[in-house]
Amino acid sequence: MSTHLHGPAMFIADAPALDFLNSIATPVDEIVDWLGDAQGLLDWLRQAGWVSDETLEQIAQEAMPGELDMVAAQTRALRDWFRDFVSRHRGKPLSSQALDDLAALNRLLARDDGFTQITVADGASSRLELQPRRRWKTPDSLLLPIGEQLAKFICEEDFSDVKRCEGASCTLIFVDHTRGKKRRWCSMAVCGNRAKAAAHRERKKSDAG
Repeated sequence: MSTHLHGPAMFIADAPALDFLNSIATPVDEIVDWLGDAQGLLDWLRQAGWVSDETLEQIAQEAMPGELDMVAAQTRALRDWFRDFVSRHRGKPLSSQALDDLAALNRLLARDDGFTQITVADGASSRLELQPRRRWKTPDSLLLPIGEQLAKFICEEDFSDVKRCEGASCTLIFVDHTRGKKRRWCSMAVCGNRAKAAAHRERKKSDAG
């Protein structure tokens, strides 16, 4: 599968669901949407590791013309919904009152055609284990692993630790798992260094004045 024009996606949020939100960002000076079309969606899912290469190739080959572009549009709509949900609830613990806001996500999860299979464990061990499987009947089933990751995040993470990067023009969101909850930037190599450079310039101006 070819590399998308935008290059590798960013996975810096320390939470897969927030990496999904960060699939649209401004890494330099212009907005980049890694889910902007069908190929972008397939590439992003491959990079995220949520769907196997074999499954992605099969869905791409069997999809009707324009069908995957429609799925990409649905995925962007799901991302917009989740961004609104996170924006409204971040910074404080998520309560049971949020359940009404999750009706759309629960409807998506109810579409899953999942099952389990007894298989041999990966690695040197030959023990048997139970693993989840999914029937990929239609291209829009690509939404299901995304919905699953969003649901896991909602149920397992503390929304008090969800933060937006403090970079002036940055839109990236992350969950702060650091000791002391002191993380401020999406990446020290990008926004952190920009902030340091800006602070240095301000100090030089003050000293010169």
